[in-house]
Amino acid sequence: MPVTDETPTSGPPGTPTPGPPATSSPSEPTPSPPATSSVGPPAPSPAMFAKRHVEPDRHAGFGRVAEDGVVYVKDGEGERPVGSYPGASPREALAYFGRKYDELLAAADLLLQRVTQTDIAAKDAQDGYARLAEQCREPNAVGDLAALRERVDQIQAAVESRKAAEAEQRAAAREEGRAYREGLVAEAERIAAQPEGSIQWKNSGARMRQLLDDWKAHQRSGPRLDRSTETALWQRFSAARNGFDRARRIHFAQLDTQQAAAKVAKERLVAEAERLSTSKDWTPTAGAFKRLMDDWRRAGRAGRQDDDALWERFKAAQDAFFAAKDAVVAKEEEEFRANLEVKERLLAEAGQILPVTDLDAAKTALRGVQDRWDKAGKVPRADLERTEKAIRRIEQAVRDAEEKRWASSNPEAAARAQSLADQLESAMQGLRDDLAKAEASGDARRTARAREALEAREALLAQARRGLDEFGA
Repeated sequence: MPVTDETPTSGPPGTPTPGPPATSSPSEPTPSPPATSSVGPPAPSPAMFAKRHVEPDRHAGFGRVAEDGVVYVKDGEGERPVGSYPGASPREALAYFGRKYDELLAAADLLLQRVTQTDIAAKDAQDGYARLAEQCREPNAVGDLAALRERVDQIQAAVESRKAAEAEQRAAAREEGRAYREGLVAEAERIAAQPEGSIQWKNSGARMRQLLDDWKAHQRSGPRLDRSTETALWQRFSAARNGFDRARRIHFAQLDTQQAAAKVAKERLVAEAERLSTSKDWTPTAGAFKRLMDDWRRAGRAGRQDDDALWERFKAAQDAFFAAKDAVVAKEEEEFRANLEVKERLLAEAGQILPVTDLDAAKTALRGVQDRWDKAGKVPRADLERTEKAIRRIEQAVRDAEEKRWASSNPEAAARAQSLADQLESAMQGLRDDLAKAEASGDARRTARAREALEAREALLAQARRGLDEFGA
């Protein structure tokens, strides 16, 4: 049967376009090539070939042309036919199939350069290698097939190295992506685990939404995680978000209930404040407003809009009452300033009583001051405590003088003072005797104790004698 050149019509990226096919058969006459071909340009006729430049026979040592025109290539320990070139000399036929070898070798060199020196993807490199390896398995070309296949093996090793590097990069990217997602999950769990009383719901809710957006963005543009890892992390993330949302719904439901109760309570307080706002019973009503204010603070907060509106009404009622009260007090204060001038003069007059030397005259003068003091009326609030303390100090001085005179004229007290002095006098002699005995014995500690006891008794006796002097004894 005829031997046919099975040159591929395409190769790896960068592969030069193969030359025109040539066929021959050792047992049949060589047919004339057609004028056109769907595979490539027409095979050259002998006349055309006669005008073509023939390259030096660089591949002659790797093939031969049989007598029947079939071209053979050395492949391992044997040889195999690769085709024929009708109408051409053996040298021209070998040159033709040598150029096919050169094209395969150039394609291999180009692919090796792309794999080792460019950023070609490992998949594209593998596809190019697979096509080239198939072409080089039994190529219809003449040349050093061992060197060509060695080059293909180098490409395979380079492709495997590129695949390993990309696998390592993917693994590192997956680990980085896993750590990033783990960080999002951990933060979501920390937010969800906050004690309810310390959660800032607005800020925490906004952060939860941002974490979800970050998760989705990373899922779209970040490295893909393995399904089990991504599922486990998402389940944790979703559980934290659901727990937070559930706690938030419960919190705001309770808050709505509390705010509704606070609104009812504050509406009642506002109504009471508005009723008291026109009262002229100043002191009791001022106390009632203070109690209402305490109740307002204990009632808690209604909704912001309701709370602000109710506070405006409450404050307006309170301000209306105290403005009216302050106006009355201001008018009274003006009147009280005249009373203050009177009482200042009375204080100056009463101050002449001190020190009390004549008790009866002092009491008479004080009674006159007290009668006019009560008739003078009220003084401004800021001066009330000062003036009252001043008059009470003078009154107390007169009372102290009166009590002292009564105590000095009390016969029972005088008798008690005389009895105490007599007892101390009688005890003194015994203490003096004890001191003399101690000094005679030469005992220093005993002498010191006896002297201390005598000195203490002498001090008591001196005090008793001063008391007798007060009673005139």
